[in-house]
Amino acid sequence: MSADSLRVALEATSADLLAYFERRVLVREDAADLLAEVMLQSWRRVDSLPVEPHRRRMWLFTIAAHVLANQRRGSRRRAALADRVRHHLAASHAPDHAEAIAVQAAVRDLAAAHRELVMLVHWDGLTLAEAAELLGLNPSTARSRYSAAREALRAALVDTREVAGTG
Repeated sequence: MSADSLRVALEATSADLLAYFERRVLVREDAADLLAEVMLQSWRRVDSLPVEPHRRRMWLFTIAAHVLANQRRGSRRRAALADRVRHHLAASHAPDHAEAIAVQAAVRDLAAAHRELVMLVHWDGLTLAEAAELLGLNPSTARSRYSAAREALRAALVDTREVAGTG
């Protein structure tokens, strides 16, 4: 089917599709995004556009129903993921806020080459070998930088505790 036929079908049906979405979503602006997705998917499937003009409307509404179902599934997955993350954070041991700030400041004060290595290993969960590969370092260079960074962090955190009177 031709692109012109699809354009005519979309022009004739877009207002109805937008209203369809507006009645089914909580945020009105989402309706416009969903309509745009219907347009995109219909252009991708233009070869499947029915020949009969009266079937084109139903074809577009079928695409709209699938787009809405996908959006709802995605919303449920995101909500479930957010719940799992909240539960994990609540269940995990959270360090003292002042201690966390001190560690972040100490890491921030490291030399750039040391800082990135420490962040990759401790905050991003890479092994030292993986961090070395990512940074393009020889593994022995990464080990020596990591060792120096740990010593610098240890000294900075000891100084912080002594200043705070907890050391």
